[in-house]
Amino acid sequence: MSKKIHLIVIIVLLVFLSACAPKVLQTEDAVPRVTIEEAKSAFDNGKAIIVDVRSAESYAAGHAAGAISIPLAEFENNIEDLSLDKDQWIITYCT
Repeated sequence: MSKKIHLIVIIVLLVFLSACAPKVLQTEDAVPRVTIEEAKSAFDNGKAIIVDVRSAESYAAGHAAGAISIPLAEFENNIEDLSLDKDQWIITYCT
């Protein structure tokens, strides 16, 4: 094979391999932020789920109307096992 064909084969393989690579978790600073107004509008329109990631005790003491409680450790470690509609925007909060 010519060098040009070898190069094309390598590029195609790299593209396929990169598509199969695991996703890199975002740092806290890289996570997009939304305003309260944006979150409320998305929730009211059925486009978002609001998740309170504080402890169950903090949630019981008071939380945003309509928010569900999933403590942060459970949310981070078991996201695939949670029964959340992954087609909706999942907005988390902790304060």
